[in-house]
Amino acid sequence: MIESLLIANRGEIARRVIRTARQLGVRTVAVHSAADAELPFVAEADQAVLLEGGHPGQVYRDAEALLAAAKSTGVQAIHPGYGFLSENPEFAAAVAGQGLIWVGPQPDAIEAMGDKINARNLVAAAGVPVAPGTAEPVPDVGSALDAAAGIGYPVMVKAAAGGGGMGMAVAADEAALREQFEKVSGFAQRMFGDGSVLLERYFPRVRHVEAQILGLSDGRVVALGERECSVQRRNQKIAEESPSPALDDAQRRALLAAAVKAGEAVSYRNAGTVEFLFDPDSGEFFFLEMNTRLQVEHPVTEAVYGLDLVEAQLRIAAGGPVELPGAPAGHAVELRVNAEDPKRFLPGPGTIATWREPDGEGVRVDAGYAAGNTVTPYYDSLMAKLIVHAPTRAEALALATAAAERFEIAGPKHNLPFFAELLANEEFRAGAYDTGLVTRMRAPK
Repeated sequence: MIESLLIANRGEIARRVIRTARQLGVRTVAVHSAADAELPFVAEADQAVLLEGGHPGQVYRDAEALLAAAKSTGVQAIHPGYGFLSENPEFAAAVAGQGLIWVGPQPDAIEAMGDKINARNLVAAAGVPVAPGTAEPVPDVGSALDAAAGIGYPVMVKAAAGGGGMGMAVAADEAALREQFEKVSGFAQRMFGDGSVLLERYFPRVRHVEAQILGLSDGRVVALGERECSVQRRNQKIAEESPSPALDDAQRRALLAAAVKAGEAVSYRNAGTVEFLFDPDSGEFFFLEMNTRLQVEHPVTEAVYGLDLVEAQLRIAAGGPVELPGAPAGHAVELRVNAEDPKRFLPGPGTIATWREPDGEGVRVDAGYAAGNTVTPYYDSLMAKLIVHAPTRAEALALATAAAERFEIAGPKHNLPFFAELLANEEFRAGAYDTGLVTRMRAPK
């Protein structure tokens, strides 16, 4: 086992990694911005290093500062969490170049899957279903119009280097495509340094289902079930569950087998997630993208499989074996508790006056904050994740409803009132929802 670990992240995921590391006897080093100095993860690590200089929102992306902190503290390994530099192949390579262990997949796999066009072509060659679309970047508006004519409207305009729901727009016709092509390309250039764009068929009614994979030290790739991630606002997830209520057994087997093929296409190692669009009308699914890191929503997989995915990551990174779990059991639901208003989902940072977490059998809270902390505007609005696990979906929804009611937060705005609506929503309770659910819930009455 790795003996010492620097966590190149913040908030709840830093605490999450520290918790497992402590259980394994691994010394932890937290890095933090000045704005995060009072957060729990800083105090809970064995050692903390202030990342000085620069904007608070950018210091966790300073590869040189992170490597300097690793060197000065004498750690063996770096865990990147999610976001920031977690899917940056140059940083992963630099970590290895310093003689450190990168707790994640190999840099070439990160690079291969980071380019959405390349990823699409790789998995298609491996036999993974992909949606109708362009196999190469679309160089200009004229080419985009020609491609869309063959694909059929509506089309999704996507940044090739994007991720996390960013750099995506729907075009229903030629006029909209002209407008959205320029917007997406410009956004992609500013955000990712790459203005490449691809087009895919847009499915008005679709579900977002993803598979958790592990690339093991012995070369095998295995799938640990799927997660339903269709509760989204602005193309970003806010609630997840496992297993997906959308899939039957045959569809589940096919989707998980496709996820394994995608991982095998890049000889994947460590934890990753293969995301699919699932058409509930036809029963077809199509590759969306691969996230070469630990996902925010990993706890629902941990709950149904009884496996610590961070421990698995550390064991794989150290070149050791992972004891794989048996069949999944029960149903898990995760609610992302964000510092945002529950109607329009706009950020609402502030100082936390009250913070009382629910507890009890089947209830877990992964939080990045506590009473007295300040949620600043520099980072993602995620404050905590409320996870519940019960024998059946109906029991899990009831447990989630009760736990959300007992979660008390005062100070910053928060979206707990939205989850009360969601958990009472007939479409959601029936399991027959899609990615348009939140939009329908917020449509004018």
